Amino acid sequence: MLMHINMREFINELEDYVPTIPDAVTVHFMRTCGCDCSDPRIVRLVALATQKYVSDIILDAMQQARMKGLGQTKKGTKETRYCLTTEVLEPVLKEYGIDFVLPPYMH
Repeated sequence: MLMHINMREFINELEDYVPTIPDAVTVHFMRTCGCDCSDPRIVRLVALATQKYVSDIILDAMQQARMKGLGQTKKGTKETRYCLTTEVLEPVLKEYGIDFVLPPYMH
């Protein structure tokens, strides 16, 4: 019973949530996939799930870049910056089942 209450609260709070991915973008891609939904809470739930998925991919790519030592450290600071490259991103996307093929003009 407690889980149902928490889930209801979560779904209701999605009305006030402003996702990183705009509702119009989410609705466009949902309609492209054949899903026509007028409930803004569901649209925002899909946007939130998409945001989480993309975030996981980026974090895994960052971890790969760290493991390979691809960061650049500026003189005078201890901050290391990483650049997201196709070399790092491609194997991570494959782990997530996303095929990544560079166009011929990029080779």
